[in-house]
Amino acid sequence: MPIQTTEYIWHNGTLIPWADANIHVMSHVVHYGSSVFEGIRCYTQGEEGSPAQGAGIFRLREHMHRFIDSARIYRMPLPYSLDQLCDAVVEVVESNGAAPCYIRPVAFRGYGEIGVNPLKSPVEIYIANFPWGNFMPHHGGADVCVSSWNRLAPNTMPSLAKAGANYMNSQLIRMEAEINGYAEGIALDRNGYLSEGSGENLFLVREGKLYTSPLANSVLNGITRASIIQLARQFGIEVVEQALPRELLYVCDEAFFTGTAAEVSHLRSVDRILIGDGTMGPVTTLLHDEFFGLVNGRKADRFGWLTPVRIKTAEQETVNA
Repeated sequence: MPIQTTEYIWHNGTLIPWADANIHVMSHVVHYGSSVFEGIRCYTQGEEGSPAQGAGIFRLREHMHRFIDSARIYRMPLPYSLDQLCDAVVEVVESNGAAPCYIRPVAFRGYGEIGVNPLKSPVEIYIANFPWGNFMPHHGGADVCVSSWNRLAPNTMPSLAKAGANYMNSQLIRMEAEINGYAEGIALDRNGYLSEGSGENLFLVREGKLYTSPLANSVLNGITRASIIQLARQFGIEVVEQALPRELLYVCDEAFFTGTAAEVSHLRSVDRILIGDGTMGPVTTLLHDEFFGLVNGRKADRFGWLTPVRIKTAEQETVNA
């Protein structure tokens, strides 16, 4: 999906023009993939059919905490606290006035020395935001496949770190799926158990229980994943985190992806085998509708998931014109 540019990007504590956010071609990250990043959504708030009254960033502190953790795993010191990084995200969103939007914080090893050892290359931090729509179909459902590419084996690359280099594996999964006519691929772990999509966590429903792979199956600790588990348990749905065999995909009653980009996206089929009757099932529908009700402000933010930002949305600009 093409990026719609905004006016400012936050760089090491300062807002700079979008066009000035450049790096040197000899930066360490270009040659060795030494970056960590986050993906965060900001949602407009208000009743459907009425002008939005504001906007809220979804689980900002949890995302930026994971950002710091990812950097720590890769020995990449960030000279800002959690509060400072959260304030920086709010600053760039409010300065650009774009909502709803996608927010991309990224930290990487910049221009220093060439060579695999990154420790003498400086750490650069940028935070950008820009308008962004749906990543995957919601109500229509997605046709997906099991990828021939496995997720990274434990003790090779850390799956708990949201690192740019990990997403080379994701690119292989996604490209293979699209070339073969699917919306997305599902990867298995090194032992043949279900892991996740190229950029999404996976949930299956069978006989009223909600199943998902545990973090030990080379799964990213997804913020949306944790949110759906919390919602499911509040509704009294039993959540089972265990190693899941591939064939459960073909006999489950419902299946869906979660993620910042995918949000809550139901799967219509896997490997051309229809899941249920192909429509969004009752458990997926309940969790999908509750999630969007919360993030869009149609329901009370009872978990404190949204950080308010002061902006004029496109809807308000139209009303005031």
